[in-house]
Amino acid sequence: MKLRWFAYYGPAVVLVAALLAIWELAVSANLTLAQALPAPAGIVQALINNWNIIYDNAIPTLLETVLGLLVATALGLALAVLLDLSIWSRRAIYPLLIVSQTIPIVALAPLMLIWFGFTITPKVIVVMLYCFFPIAVATADGLASAEPDLLKLLRSMGASRWQILWLVRLPGALPAFFSGLRIAATYSVTGAIAGEFVGAEKGLGIYMITSTYSKAWPVVFATIAVTAALSLLLFALVNLVERLILPWYRAPRLQIAVSSQSPWR
Repeated sequence: MKLRWFAYYGPAVVLVAALLAIWELAVSANLTLAQALPAPAGIVQALINNWNIIYDNAIPTLLETVLGLLVATALGLALAVLLDLSIWSRRAIYPLLIVSQTIPIVALAPLMLIWFGFTITPKVIVVMLYCFFPIAVATADGLASAEPDLLKLLRSMGASRWQILWLVRLPGALPAFFSGLRIAATYSVTGAIAGEFVGAEKGLGIYMITSTYSKAWPVVFATIAVTAALSLLLFALVNLVERLILPWYRAPRLQIAVSSQSPWR
């Protein structure tokens, strides 16, 4: 088990460790300005020294992220089902989904602030705008790729459209849904930070701005590290939920991928 774990995650761990070592040595050898690029050891020290403040600001950011991701999941599923109901709804709605992604979300954030004020609502909406698209598109593709033989079987038994959706299309679309949800999870924290950049009373985004104005570069990098850690945490949580709901889908595929690439098989 340990060998399989190392075969799958080991290269990434080794690469990250090597990059951090090179980064630390470059700063120690004065190959780069420590003010512009603090050493990893200095970032860790800043994280420890300012942990209480960072933690206090991480809570609202995490709350905005989770709420926005939940709203995006509900909206994405609803849009995917709507796209699957008829070819006319797909032709009408799908182009609008594409156009919605051409609008810079950061440009909409000030409008959200004007409309809803300095509350949690504009940040949640920004996160939702970041996240709903991959969920909707991936789930819609999953619904459209349902097994034709199963559809014919249920139709021959007199199943209604909603029964077919519940019994065949939705279960078959779950792998695609989780793929879109993983992508959305990586975007979600970024969306919360972008919303806080425009206006917030507390959060990692606003703390990052104040630290930048104070030229506390190690604190800025420490806050970025916490932001990345939150994204990884949500990504891992989605993977865990997927394994619990779909153990037949990911676990065998992961095992095959590891066993086929591992030199210790």
